[in-house]
Amino acid sequence: MSTPGTSLPKLKPLPLPALDSPEYLTRLQTPFTPPPPTLTLKSIHAAVPKELFLKSTTKGLWWVGRHVAIVFGLGWLALNSEQVVDTLVRILGEKAGVARSEQWSGLVNWVFWIAYWFWQSVAFAGMWTLGHECGHDALSPIPWVNTVVGLFLHTSMITPYHAWRITHRRHHKGTNHLAHDETYHPFTRSDLKLPPIEKATPMDYMGIIEETPAFTTFKLVVRQFLGFQLYLLHNRKGNPKYPKGTSHYKPSSKFFKPEDRPSIILSDIFILLMLSILTLWSHYRGFGEVWRVYFVPWLWAHNWIVMFTYLQHSDPTVPYYRGKDQWNFTRGALATVDRPVFGWIGRFFWHGIAHDHVAHHFFVNVPFYNLPEVTEAIKPVLGEYYCYDPTPTLYALWRSFTQCTFIEPEGDVVFFKNQRGEALRALREDEVVMNVNRVKKEVGEGLSDVDEDEDQEDQEMKRKDI
Repeated sequence: MSTPGTSLPKLKPLPLPALDSPEYLTRLQTPFTPPPPTLTLKSIHAAVPKELFLKSTTKGLWWVGRHVAIVFGLGWLALNSEQVVDTLVRILGEKAGVARSEQWSGLVNWVFWIAYWFWQSVAFAGMWTLGHECGHDALSPIPWVNTVVGLFLHTSMITPYHAWRITHRRHHKGTNHLAHDETYHPFTRSDLKLPPIEKATPMDYMGIIEETPAFTTFKLVVRQFLGFQLYLLHNRKGNPKYPKGTSHYKPSSKFFKPEDRPSIILSDIFILLMLSILTLWSHYRGFGEVWRVYFVPWLWAHNWIVMFTYLQHSDPTVPYYRGKDQWNFTRGALATVDRPVFGWIGRFFWHGIAHDHVAHHFFVNVPFYNLPEVTEAIKPVLGEYYCYDPTPTLYALWRSFTQCTFIEPEGDVVFFKNQRGEALRALREDEVVMNVNRVKKEVGEGLSDVDEDEDQEDQEMKRKDI
């Protein structure tokens, strides 16, 4: 199979610092061979100890309670900032031998608020990730517990719980399939109005999509802080198959089936309740306090949420699929990259949502606290198809944002191209990718034929009786 773009003259790669991890460079330098049909969900499932699929309501609620306590504890410090800063000024001044002054107090005050905004934003993002667990029914084996806790956690972050839960489950059913995946849908050459590949010149790319670092940074900031809410509001960067006006807040949106509408309305009511609470808080205490204590860390939390969700599947070494002949559930799940995002912070506050995302895509019902063991269990089975990248997180974000610019409008297996029209990873030309229908007949590929009218989680439960 050939990849569109082989006729384009080889261009000099964009200069990047030498921060790429060895794992990333190995993938980049290895022509891509799609995972073989012998790598099935059944063989991957067999490697996981059965006890790791068990969920505990007590353990799940303990994790939620601990995290909520951290959020409220940090909030208490912010609401009592004057006393806290005054105490810090006195203690630090005594230790450093610095006389109390307005400048010293102002410095400590600024350090306090910067520290609060960072750690509370991290904690807010963790609230959102726990709500994500509830959306997969992975927090508790009791459905109503997942619903009640998920509504509380996501509503507190102004995320419509049921609406996002429904579209996110669809993402899991069609990961990196261009017709079925829901989020971070890539632009194509046609979308950017680039000339056909056989006619495109380096000047065409420079004139249409190559940007100054300042403008790229501006776009990145807008995407990071506002992108998720814009996606919820009007499907920004979502799948273009939906008509204009499609929204997670609109019960009649094409996202949803008629039977979903009561749940969407319920989510909207909870969002209105949250906005009412914030309005009353502003009325009685002043908007300045609400801005400092809630909205600043809330905006930064969205930056973290967009960062780790974007990096899970958007990478120069990860493919996108078209049509029914090349994609199956296993190949979609393997179009995922595990990253140790911010090290222990990502483990403790974000509950490993980036560390063990490959395992999560295979087994969405497994509680997050068991996913590290699942990851270690399946890595030997996945072999070279397991994607891991310890590249420093912020550099990896910049790399993907600048190197993952568009894909070709044709081709069954395609990779991102950068602002110079280069695909950094090649598809192995002599590889014959087996038809998925044939795969199902020969080896019974689990969940490659998931009915789009059913949740993948439900299918998994039915097949494996977990």
